Amino acid sequence: MKNIKERIIETSLELFEAHGYHGVTVKQIVEDSKTSKGGFYHYFQSKDELLYVIHDQFISYALEKAHEAVDTYHTPSEQLFAIIQAHVKVFDLYKPHISVFYQESHYLKPAYYEQIKKKRNEYRQLLFQVIEDGIKQEEFRSELPIDITVMSILGIVNWTYKWYRKGGEKTIEEIGNVFTDFILHSVLTDKQKASYQHFFL
Repeated sequence: MKNIKERIIETSLELFEAHGYHGVTVKQIVEDSKTSKGGFYHYFQSKDELLYVIHDQFISYALEKAHEAVDTYHTPSEQLFAIIQAHVKVFDLYKPHISVFYQESHYLKPAYYEQIKKKRNEYRQLLFQVIEDGIKQEEFRSELPIDITVMSILGIVNWTYKWYRKGGEKTIEEIGNVFTDFILHSVLTDKQKASYQHFFL
């Protein structure tokens, strides 16, 4: 059984998706989640903070998994593989959160937006470092501009939220394998591809 905080978040996601952030009141969230205003304000100072928490949950998860990948694996190739796999799974675990993020993020208060922006920048910088290390260690192609490579990877993977559906033709794991195959074939040197055939489909 979901606890009060989880019920509030789940209900607010449904309401925000259906009616938009400004089309939903705390009263509606409380009634639909079968909680109380006291319960709501025990966990969230305001509806603004609730919107921030929704955004923060999936960004924090992705950032945590990216750090785990870097700490766990020793080569840039393995690190990139693990980062992409974890990133793709975010769209299965947090699909409603991400939909609300793209739909309602402009309503975030400046202080909350800066916290989200900081984590997004940290994630991007972590990926930048992995690509840079891969080029230095001659695992990744040196002719690829690092910044464009990073933004290309993020663009490819982040677009998943637009088309991914649970219960679709392919599982999220199969989709992750397609992405890692496609991206690693693009960035690895020919020599490195021969060493990492186990990455590919």
